[in-house]
Amino acid sequence: MSSDISNERPAPDKVLTDIADYALNYKIESDLAYSTAQHCLIDTLGCGLEALEYPACTKLLGPIVPGTIVPNGARVPGTSYQLDPVQAAFNIGAMIRWLDFNDTWLAAEWGHPSDNLGGILAVADWLSRSAIAEGKPPVKMLDVLTAMIKAHEIQGCIALENSFNKVGLDHVVLVKVASTAVVSQLLGLSRDQTIAALSLAWVDGQSLRTYRHAPNTGSRKSWAAGDATSRAVRLALMARAGEMGYPSALTAKTWGFYDVSFRGQEFKFQRAYGSYVMENVLFKISYPAEFHSQTAVEAAMKLNSQLAARNLNASAIRAITIRTHEACLRIIDKKGPLANPADRDHCLQYMVAIPLIFGRLTAADYEDKVALDPVWGPRIDAVRASITCVEEPQFTRDYHDPDKRSIASSLRVELQDGTILEETVEYPIGHRRRRAEGLPLLVEKFKTNLRRRFPDVQQEKILTVSLDRERFGGMPVNEYVDLYIP
Repeated sequence: MSSDISNERPAPDKVLTDIADYALNYKIESDLAYSTAQHCLIDTLGCGLEALEYPACTKLLGPIVPGTIVPNGARVPGTSYQLDPVQAAFNIGAMIRWLDFNDTWLAAEWGHPSDNLGGILAVADWLSRSAIAEGKPPVKMLDVLTAMIKAHEIQGCIALENSFNKVGLDHVVLVKVASTAVVSQLLGLSRDQTIAALSLAWVDGQSLRTYRHAPNTGSRKSWAAGDATSRAVRLALMARAGEMGYPSALTAKTWGFYDVSFRGQEFKFQRAYGSYVMENVLFKISYPAEFHSQTAVEAAMKLNSQLAARNLNASAIRAITIRTHEACLRIIDKKGPLANPADRDHCLQYMVAIPLIFGRLTAADYEDKVALDPVWGPRIDAVRASITCVEEPQFTRDYHDPDKRSIASSLRVELQDGTILEETVEYPIGHRRRRAEGLPLLVEKFKTNLRRRFPDVQQEKILTVSLDRERFGGMPVNEYVDLYIP
């Protein structure tokens, strides 16, 4: 019996070549993209610094073999670690994502494009230190910003029309692909090598979303992006060493990504790669919470103020109705027991109950100390139980509208005496439509996170260069990273 499948090597899939050509050759012209990227970088590093206060995160950091220091290796901000670029990428990526407080992109697929900074910064720092050791020019922070813009664009543009969560795959597959592309450029890979590296990323095993959803929600969701961006660095280095690629990694019949993992569907694209995603990225400024909940949390904070103005508290509430968009309900509408902090920061009802009761929502509020407190725990659970979540179809339509990209939620609170209180928030504070309002608060968030780790003089040095556009862009990566070493 003969096979009718040709063994002739095909041309690379267009998706691979489009990503490679963009990563290697596209020139970013947008001043807005660069300005946003600089704010994104400091916000992302600040999130990592805050995560260092949590032992569940720090226990995973450092070298694989304790005590290992890599000459000219990449430094891990906020720590004394100096590691190979693969392990450094994991460390930085895990820190960034641990508290669910870095930027967000919402579309058919959602994700956090700044997760790619783990691989980008680790490779750029390692290359910069290695170059200096060889008497060559270092990599500049402007190169890091360019790589960030491109990684955001690759991840975000694929996410616009293609839902990986609907086939059970986690969005970190896009972190792996985007990081692979831009790290390949930083490493100086040729076009063929970059395409090979990208093909390796697509044929690699992809993470299931098991750890993000009931009844299995757990802490892997906090280090999954670190794992993805570090894997990208490894694959790019393998391609640089001459490892072969697989040109029809996506389209190969039976064995390609589309048939195996995407129900036979090919990717759809809304727009060509440019700088759209960085320009429109969503920042988490006020609350460390899954982004689909941000408007509901903001509305809950306003309702807390309304209750206080009436000399009331959450015990006066009889029932709460949350009208929101479909994606929010699919991901974080959750009843029943919550097993751990990772479970709680992906529960809409919990994230609304905390501000209604306490007038705040911080990363510490997801910990057992709050959730299992003998007094407050039952009160939180009682408010959670009073909440009904329903889809508002117009909110869902506006969520997908490229001209709006809203994340709207509306809270209706019925008090014990029959009084009705309502608050609706269409765009969260981190939305592009609220940039002027949000960026000063983002800088304050960064200052708060610097205070967690560094003395006053060091804080001032970091802040001064981080907010100086020209000086920042021209600074060697290793010098900037060294500002964050205790």
